[in-house]
Amino acid sequence: MSAATRAPILPVYRVGLAAWALLVVLQLVWHAWLVPPQSLPLLLVLAITVVPLLLPLFALRNVRRALLWVGILSLFYFSHGVAEAWSSAGERWLAVAEIVLTVLLIGALGAGVKRKPRGGDTA
Repeated sequence: MSAATRAPILPVYRVGLAAWALLVVLQLVWHAWLVPPQSLPLLLVLAITVVPLLLPLFALRNVRRALLWVGILSLFYFSHGVAEAWSSAGERWLAVAEIVLTVLLIGALGAGVKRKPRGGDTA
């Protein structure tokens, strides 16, 4: 499939891609700059938080598939955000940003699903 025949990316998937990129940036800024780890090596923390978000880049030729994998992974980040928002008052705004980005990403993925029409059932 050449670039000329490739289908355009749906706007809702563009929102998902932007949320994915912002989630990566948020992890880098959060853990490497704003609140660096005190008891673990920085590279280990970044390996745990950033590398999983980069793995779906291997599926980027199919945007829907890449967003599906990021959507599955973002459930971990959503849980992390909720736990941090609940327990760390100093990092609450970062955690809320993480929650918003994951909900936006999952919402964009869900909004982009193509639903098949029901066969003959109008009710």
